[in-house]
Amino acid sequence: MNLLHARWTAARGGRDGDGDRGSGAIAVVIFALLFIALAAFVVDGGMTVAKRERAADLAEQAARAAAQDIDVDALRAAEDLGATAPINYTNCDADIRTFLTAAGLDTDDVTASRCVAPTDADQVTVEVQLTYQPMLSGFFLSGDQHAKGVASAQSLTR
Repeated sequence: MNLLHARWTAARGGRDGDGDRGSGAIAVVIFALLFIALAAFVVDGGMTVAKRERAADLAEQAARAAAQDIDVDALRAAEDLGATAPINYTNCDADIRTFLTAAGLDTDDVTASRCVAPTDADQVTVEVQLTYQPMLSGFFLSGDQHAKGVASAQSLTR
């Protein structure tokens, strides 16, 4: 056995396997970094989905809050005896800002949220913005990320 080992060592230029030393550690480090990067994208991807859902929920609720602001004078003066309930759509931005502030949104997000077309006496459409920072993938993404939600609401009396 020693003769075989001596020939093997001689064939390798006198090295007795020292050239492979540490190669397992390098592989472990590479796989650890890949695992951390994958975990970062999973966590931040989940956060992105959650923020988009939250923005959509808040947009729906803000649109309902704006649609509940009925123009009482137009309602009383209507010839259809209340079959339609006109929305006081000129107050839409103020209504959604009041709602979003009460919901606990950041001042910058409340300011960036707005009523969008079509907005009239029959329907209001609201766009809500949420700002968040990625937890782990901040190395790849710079600055704040924004999630937006859009929803519409109508005022119906039926």
